[in-house]
Amino acid sequence: RLGLERSSSAREALEVITALLERYGQGGSCKEEPVPFVYHNTFLLADRTEAWVLETAGRYWAAQRIREGSRNISNQLSIGREITAEHAGLRQRARSQGWWSGDGEFSFAEVFSLTCQPARMEAAKARYHAGKELLRQHAGHITAETFMAILRDKASGICVDSEGFRTAGSMVSVLPRDPALPCVHFFTATPDPSRSVFKPFVFVAGLKPAPQVRSPTFCDDPAKKIPRFQSTVDRRHELYRRHQVALELMERDQERGQKLLQTLQDLEKQGLEGMNALLGGTAAPCPEELADLFFDCVEAEMKFY
Repeated sequence: RLGLERSSSAREALEVITALLERYGQGGSCKEEPVPFVYHNTFLLADRTEAWVLETAGRYWAAQRIREGSRNISNQLSIGREITAEHAGLRQRARSQGWWSGDGEFSFAEVFSLTCQPARMEAAKARYHAGKELLRQHAGHITAETFMAILRDKASGICVDSEGFRTAGSMVSVLPRDPALPCVHFFTATPDPSRSVFKPFVFVAGLKPAPQVRSPTFCDDPAKKIPRFQSTVDRRHELYRRHQVALELMERDQERGQKLLQTLQDLEKQGLEGMNALLGGTAAPCPEELADLFFDCVEAEMKFY
């Protein structure tokens, strides 16, 4: 979030995030439970002309600029020897810990990954390679619809619908090289993209807020008390709650559920067609329409729940 707030390019976001990382480190809990669940982060950073992968280990980091093709990440270090930028003390840290002798080529992923990894990391490896293969299959003709299909792929493990590690929300962005065209973002704002609607959003002046997808606030928030997360609260927003009811219907009544799913797919198709027309120059909605776009899509979806 701070990278987005303080940067105007992918490279600037890289600099912001790594500066904060080197100064403050990382390690906050990723779940609202008394026992911390912690992992260190990787990032895909992209603008209209440039793309980076940033991977981290404590205060240390390595970044790779992506100049062609496609790239994916999945809960593991993946930057090997092709390092474009790195923490100034990265290699010295590796040598001081006995992880690297200093001889031969330096691979960030090999040096900073655990020698004996937990079982769940094997699943992450499989997911990473499956995602890489799905991208390879569509090389040269990747569209927003391609990414949506990949995010919905359950066989690969990319789309997770179990209670423990459910895919919470999904996003696809189209960043045209032509600065005259708007960037278009698609959000589900609901879990399980295989049964969710990707809704278009365009940044314009006078955006209409969508309170239906804003999580509630709490005066006595357990996230802001020390020790943290000693109690639980329901952070689901209105669309999330209604969507959960719809998922239960899909699982309980197959016929009605299939009809609802088809309706949601038709709604998503309308949004995609409208945005493709906008980016293709065959449609020119007024700024007011774009300002209301995401709100209107959320409202339309909720009418079916």
